[in-house]
Amino acid sequence: MGNSLKNVQQAMKAFSAARDWDQFHDPKNLAEALSIEAGETLELFLWKTKEQIEKDLQNPEFKKELSDELADVLHYLVLLADKTGIDLEKASAEKLKEASRRYPVEKSRGNATKYTKLT
Repeated sequence: MGNSLKNVQQAMKAFSAARDWDQFHDPKNLAEALSIEAGETLELFLWKTKEQIEKDLQNPEFKKELSDELADVLHYLVLLADKTGIDLEKASAEKLKEASRRYPVEKSRGNATKYTKLT
């Protein structure tokens, strides 16, 4: 992991260890928590138009709520990666490389079609 992700991971592990929460942090529970926090992030956008969201993003209170939810997602993501022995930096680089093969620029630029249907 890069220094930034490594720092987040170490901070989260220290935070959890100080509270004896590792006992609750098995992969299943961390995946559930990650999904719940992602859902709470999504809830901030539920039923809103693009224009409403753009307006909300100018509101410091909304930005704080969004920031908090994104931080929760990040925290559970790095804890889950740590618990399962996954190097997020390496996984991200490998996934991007794979996506680059599946979605060549000449076929996918400005096109939201799934790679299996690109012609």
